[in-house]
Parts: sequence; structure tokens; C-alpha cells
Amino acid sequence: MKIIIIGGAGTIGKKVNEYFSKKNETIVAGRNSGKIHVDITSSDSIKSMFETVGQVDAVICIAGEAKWAPFHSMTEEDFYIGLKSKLMGQVNLVRLGQKYINTGGSISLTTGILSDHPVMLTTSAAMVNGAIHSFVKAVSMELTN
Repeated sequence: MKIIIIGGAGTIGKKVNEYFSKKNETIVAGRNSGKIHVDITSSDSIKSMFETVGQVDAVICIAGEAKWAPFHSMTEEDFYIGLKSKLMGQVNLVRLGQKYINTGGSISLTTGILSDHPVMLTTSAAMVNGAIHSFVKAVSMELTN
């Protein structure tokens, strides 16, 4: 299988790449590292990544930012960090990447436990993670039919 791992040079991404690279061709992509550079906050960058890599069997995204801070100190712009990066970055990976996935392939998006079990300072991250969960539930019905 040919797999793009976005965020594959990060702490969790390294482990994911280590696992999948044993039996598959993996392509690590990241904003500042990896074989391919991609900024998931930019649709043009995502398009360029897929055009460069071509058809794949899977995309795994372990990337995206969100602001961690006390809610009372956060501005609207602080919330836009997570909305533009972690949420819309992953939504756009699916939206733009669907035509580059081979038949039977998959796109895996990641979030974390914060949408179900938030902790202090994670209002933005929890919000974005919950939105990604809802997006996946809805879009999977359309993409599998």
C-alpha cells in the first residue's frame, strides 16, 4: 500500500510511520519536515501535495493545531487557529483528497480524547475535536455510498 502520513515526523506520527512503513510504502508529509511539505491550512498546499504524490491507498493525518489557554483569555482569533488548522485542514484533506484515493482506500483523521474528556485550558481543542468527530460521521455516509 502507498500511504501518506501527514504529521508523520511528530511525536505520535513517528510511531504511526514506524508501524506502517514495515509493510507499506509510506510518504511522510509535514509543514516543515518530511519528504513532502504540506500546510494543511492552505487548500493550494494540499492540492499540490496530492498532485505531487498522485494516487494513494490511504491518507493518515496526525496534524493540526489548536490554542490551549484559559477560556477567559481567548480571543476570536485564538479559536480560528484550531478551526483553520485542525478542523478545516482535515476537512480539506478529505474534500480535496477523495479523488486521489484508490478504490478500497481510506482517509484517517485524528483528534484525541479531549472532545469526550476535556481538561482545563482545552476549550478550543475540545471544540475542534468534537467537530471533526461529527464531520467524520456525516461525510462517511456520503463517501461510502
